[in-house]
Amino acid sequence: MSAEDLEDYEADQELQLYREYRDVVGLFSYVVETDRRFYLANSVDLKAHEAGTDVYFELTLKDAWVWDTFRSARFVKNVHVLTFKDVNIEELAKSDLEPPSSLRR
Repeated sequence: MSAEDLEDYEADQELQLYREYRDVVGLFSYVVETDRRFYLANSVDLKAHEAGTDVYFELTLKDAWVWDTFRSARFVKNVHVLTFKDVNIEELAKSDLEPPSSLRR
């Protein structure tokens, strides 16, 4: 396999993943970003814990979808993440997920 074949394969995988994301985003209420993954979820629980002078985060997601090219099953019932890094949680507005009225037919 040449480097170009590998690049084409990876680009195709990313495109397929983006299309899947576009198809499922409307099923979820939250977008969650950690240092390692990007998730869509319907339930999010975030707790901060102190460990000496450090703080770490415990994140529990339910009914989630994981942005990961190499995962065969991206829908996950429960996700539990522990991290010392930032966690970003955004609630999706359902109106943001619909196309503008000028594009609806």
